[in-house]
Amino acid sequence: MLASIEELYCFRYNTGSDDLPRGTGWSLFDLQAEFERMGVPNESWTITTLNKDYDICDTYPRYLYVPASAPTSVLLGSSKFRSRGRLPVLSYLHSTKASLCRCSQPLSGFSARCVEDEHLITCIQKANPNTAQLFVVDTRPRINAMANRAAGKGYESEANYENTIFHFAGIDNIHVMRASLARLLETCEFKTPAMGAFLNGVEGSGWLRHIKAILDAALFIGKTLEDGSSVLVHCSDGWDRTAQVCGLAQVLVDPYYRTLHGFQALITKEWLSFGHKFTDRCGHIQVDPKQISPVFTQWLECVWHLCQQFPFVFQFNDRLLLTIHDHVHSCEFGTFVGNCQKDRIDLRVEEKTYSLWGYVANHMNEYLNPLYRPDMNIGFIQPNLAPQVFKFWREMYCRWEIGVHPRESLIDLMVASKDHINSLEDHIRLLQKKIKAVEGRISAESMLNGSGLEITQDSNRFTYKKNAHDEVNLKLRDFDPLMVTDKFTSQLREDESVEAVNETNHLRRLSYRRSSSQDDNLTESLSTEFQSVALDWKSVRGVKECQCSAPLDFTSRKSHCWRCGEIYCSRCLDKWATLPGHISQKQSPVCRNCYRFLHKSFSIESLE
Repeated sequence: MLASIEELYCFRYNTGSDDLPRGTGWSLFDLQAEFERMGVPNESWTITTLNKDYDICDTYPRYLYVPASAPTSVLLGSSKFRSRGRLPVLSYLHSTKASLCRCSQPLSGFSARCVEDEHLITCIQKANPNTAQLFVVDTRPRINAMANRAAGKGYESEANYENTIFHFAGIDNIHVMRASLARLLETCEFKTPAMGAFLNGVEGSGWLRHIKAILDAALFIGKTLEDGSSVLVHCSDGWDRTAQVCGLAQVLVDPYYRTLHGFQALITKEWLSFGHKFTDRCGHIQVDPKQISPVFTQWLECVWHLCQQFPFVFQFNDRLLLTIHDHVHSCEFGTFVGNCQKDRIDLRVEEKTYSLWGYVANHMNEYLNPLYRPDMNIGFIQPNLAPQVFKFWREMYCRWEIGVHPRESLIDLMVASKDHINSLEDHIRLLQKKIKAVEGRISAESMLNGSGLEITQDSNRFTYKKNAHDEVNLKLRDFDPLMVTDKFTSQLREDESVEAVNETNHLRRLSYRRSSSQDDNLTESLSTEFQSVALDWKSVRGVKECQCSAPLDFTSRKSHCWRCGEIYCSRCLDKWATLPGHISQKQSPVCRNCYRFLHKSFSIESLE
């Protein structure tokens, strides 16, 4: 176990590629921009810079959003009455103007009270134009909260806080969760488990019961916000269970947080900015073993359960959840290093490490859900939390077990089919444009030649027909006396038109030369465009390894090169290029050989 946080792998890791510069991803998400998206600051909520130098609370972000009616003295007094200085601040503003606030437990003991803290709670109530009623959700079991009173902490007294309704969520502490996961992993490590032994092991661990408790609390908060009432959430110190239920409640009520970009913004806000202790909870370095707990893992699993129930409203897939989980523990990226925002600033992670969000943006195609329908991702989603709907997350806890997974991931098959269809549709649109251009050229040439040909297209075949007026004239020439002229008149007309005929023949010769040159260029251009798009993609079935010999199993994405149609691992398919055969000219994933070929072709064209 490492003794210093600066010895972590992220401070030595180098991608060795120019595709992911070190600064990529660090500026994608900004706390102030996220609150501006909610319409904050406004007449009821304002930003305060009291914590700009982390003087009030070193585990909170620099800029806090508080009721506009709360004076500075109230904020300072409340921070002294709350554990770790984590005073009530705004976490999310609902479209109903109901607020979701978070904080830590009060230092109330059995009888202590704080006038400033009570005043701040009143200001939060007044910031909601719908109702003065405020729900205070204590995520702990009631008995745990009462036990904390003996240590001078505890929970708010209803007698001191008017118009408040208290609700205990009953989520167990980090020590219970750590023991629960340990029992679950022991069950998963059975070599040949009997059905009864496995089911009893999962039940005995209590893991799914804890998952349900977290989701129950989040659903209660989500419904309360939808009804227009504000909610204040806290646990003991406000950085474990508080982050879990606040984050999940926002996933339920806000469609933006169900998109790929929004989900990353939510993690940045609720977990990183508001100070979840990632280094301690994940055991990145030598810490007290009692501080280690799978708090963030539980939250990701809760999101996974929502994805299972609502597959059409989440833009991201399960692989994103697994990737985030793995890199929280791998320390390959500096995103989750440290216990709070201040730690990461002191460590200068943005200068010295890579961001996981930059990596995700560079591999976005791997994390998109092919079932996602934006038209269905609207409003509040209410999951069914009956006991029988909860599942065991096999891909997380048994991902390395051979034989327990299907041969191919259904999501990967759908993603490959969707990508292939998108590529072909893009290519078809280009071909349709080329066909129209050819039609226009043929029509223009026929007019120049004066042939009187009519060009029509039927079932992708061109039909040439003489103009009906010209055909009638030819038939009537020998019979219509008006069209018969004497010799003198005919000779005169022939003499007058000699010069015009010679000029026309000269123009036709020039047009033929230009047409021949254009035909050659068109043929070469069409050939390049045809060859740049793979019409047939290799089937993913039966492919067990990449050309680099890396194994391709259920846990790894089998990716196609859009130019040659071959299958590669994500490490080999790390290039993006514009394919001439696509009318959109968007960047497409290609293998390294195709990337070199395309860049060589572009270089030759630029020289020409």
